[in-house]
Amino acid sequence: MTQYFDPIPYPLWHQDKAAFAAAIGRSFRETGFAVITGHPVPQTVIDENLAATKAFFALPASVKETYHDAPGGRQRGYTPFATENAKGKAQADLKEFWHTGRTLPPDSRYRETMKDTPSVAEVADFDRATRALYEALDLFGRDLLRSVALHLKLEENWFEDKVQFGNSILRLLHYPPQMDPPAEGSVRAGAHEDINVITLLLGAEEAGLEVLHRSGTWLAVNPPPGALVINCGDMLQRYTGGVLPSTTHRVVNPAPERARFPRYSTPFFLHFNQDFEIEALPGCLAEGGMAEPKISAQDFLMERLREIGLVKA
Repeated sequence: MTQYFDPIPYPLWHQDKAAFAAAIGRSFRETGFAVITGHPVPQTVIDENLAATKAFFALPASVKETYHDAPGGRQRGYTPFATENAKGKAQADLKEFWHTGRTLPPDSRYRETMKDTPSVAEVADFDRATRALYEALDLFGRDLLRSVALHLKLEENWFEDKVQFGNSILRLLHYPPQMDPPAEGSVRAGAHEDINVITLLLGAEEAGLEVLHRSGTWLAVNPPPGALVINCGDMLQRYTGGVLPSTTHRVVNPAPERARFPRYSTPFFLHFNQDFEIEALPGCLAEGGMAEPKISAQDFLMERLREIGLVKA
């Protein structure tokens, strides 16, 4: 399995941009995923966010519920356990989560569709710690898109003005302990693809992430300590006509002896600006990519949020 996820050292980007872009491009084309080592996100920022995450999910359900914004599609704040489902699946995932979104200027034209993130009074360092990780991952994600642009034979900064005000989200995920051993072959999060452009995922304390390879085999993604997992989302797949695939993945239940441990995970979903029109790049079509009808990033997002149950039709 490891041949599919050979780690790519981020320092290579500063030594040989073409080589780094080629490596991430090969990994994306093969699996839709890549594992990056030596990333620039400070460990203190990661640790402080995890501490704040654990403190928040330890709050009473009645307190967490005050941050639940169902009418807003749960795009900011808290989403209770067993609310989200994989597209096309009735069974809810065994998780609860929090969304931190972008801080917009007061006069931003995106304010109509992008709410502010609520402030959490009950955890003293929550706002600062989560915002610090959001900003670090947003900056790193935009840097990674420079390598994707080079791989696609575009200008290095091609994506910058298309994502700089995107509705990107930091998701703090909590899979609670399961005191009764789960059934063999059951899942904590059903097989799904991500909606966005790229996802940046910090390693979870508990294993479970699996990727469906095009051969039909499920591959375990077990990054080395300190690594970061990147994957293509549906928006990037559509923008590249499928040249860079958004790959199905899931989180499987652990062995019975590990089921009683909680699992925390922190994906950052990087999005296009909401008014950006997603239409397949000509270079990708020339390569054999498939065109789909043009659609704005906001319309695409809302379509998918309805499919996974976060927005009720």
